[in-house]
Amino acid sequence: MSLLIVLAGILLLLFLIIKKFNPMIALLLTAITTGLFLGMPPSKVMVSVGNGIGSTLGSMVMVLALGAMMGKLIEDSGAATKIVFILIKFFGKKNIQWAVLLTGLLVGIPLFYNAGFVVLIPLVFAIASATGLPKLYIGIPMAAALSVTHGFLPPHPGPVALAAIFHADIGKTLIYGLGLSVPIAILAGVYFPRLMISKNTLSLQKDFILTEDRNLPSGLKSFSVAMLPVLLIVAGTIATTITTPYVLKPIFVFLSDPTAALLAAVVITVLVQEAGIAKTMESCVEGVKSIAMIILIIAAGGAFKQILVDSGVGETVKILTADLNLSPLFLAWMITALLRIALGSATVAALTASGIVLPLVGADASPELMVLSVGAGSLMFSHVNDTGFWMFKEYFNLSLEQTFKTWTIMESIVSVTGLLGVLLINSFLNI
Repeated sequence: MSLLIVLAGILLLLFLIIKKFNPMIALLLTAITTGLFLGMPPSKVMVSVGNGIGSTLGSMVMVLALGAMMGKLIEDSGAATKIVFILIKFFGKKNIQWAVLLTGLLVGIPLFYNAGFVVLIPLVFAIASATGLPKLYIGIPMAAALSVTHGFLPPHPGPVALAAIFHADIGKTLIYGLGLSVPIAILAGVYFPRLMISKNTLSLQKDFILTEDRNLPSGLKSFSVAMLPVLLIVAGTIATTITTPYVLKPIFVFLSDPTAALLAAVVITVLVQEAGIAKTMESCVEGVKSIAMIILIIAAGGAFKQILVDSGVGETVKILTADLNLSPLFLAWMITALLRIALGSATVAALTASGIVLPLVGADASPELMVLSVGAGSLMFSHVNDTGFWMFKEYFNLSLEQTFKTWTIMESIVSVTGLLGVLLINSFLNI
């Protein structure tokens, strides 16, 4: 009976989203309604809502805010644009896809998906115009890279929020996620468009020229600031695994905390910018403003998660699936994928699924891999109820059929191969 009530709650959430309710309000209404119908006293429902918001935001709100600041600083400084020019020059004309893919991965780590897409799309069009190549041939590598970082790599909102819910180590999640992201991005971003687009259209123009703005920062500075948060978190996480005492260990332990690493990255980036501290502080403020609603949606998702946990729904799912002999990681992916297809929003689907599958974390499914499995499921089969679907369609001037054949298939490739990668990592960890 409890699962039927949860299903009704998900249908209510879907109805509210279709009716254009703000996702935060839709999640809160659904959380409270579901809790009441599950038999929880009203006072207990509101306590669960408060606890869910607090436990979700408490450990990650600063990571999200600092990550947004970092992304805005990179965007406003021109570092993302500089990286594109350097990689195009390094890879050359014939390997232009690889340059765009790597750019998407580097820029996508500190930038949120929508921001990264808007920053890179003019460059994609400029490259396509200069080379004579189809826009999709250049654009899909960019979109695939941004999608992969959005689903698997902190400090993006989804992975960070899931890490807080599953009590996962963000450093380990980032390391595992990096191991998944590169091969998946190559498959979905390079080989998929090559199979999809006729070879007859892939002839480069001889006069391939892309004009670079002289006011952009240096290449060293651009790459340094873009990769700084990742390098600090990964270095801190790896260094803390060394059991032998050494002088710098307290510093690395400090940097293994993502809040500390991102704070250090933001301060260093502010200090090396030529725009001055006052101007860079304005960028930081604008960066946080851009994710204010995302933070509130995550908070409301945390409330819904806590209702599902406190009502015992998760334990019911655990009991019902115990005899299915299926991997908890696969179950987590499947439940999230179904929610993604129904609800559209990757973040909402991931947060909703987390409350259902949280009890599945155990010896056969580490918290870090559960984050990645749910993240992979949240990318499955994007279609007309997803804003990313329409953004891709309109920017590339595609029909609905063309968008399904390109964007939707690309997202599904990322999702399915992400699940396979998670299962592969899990098998190695359990050897």
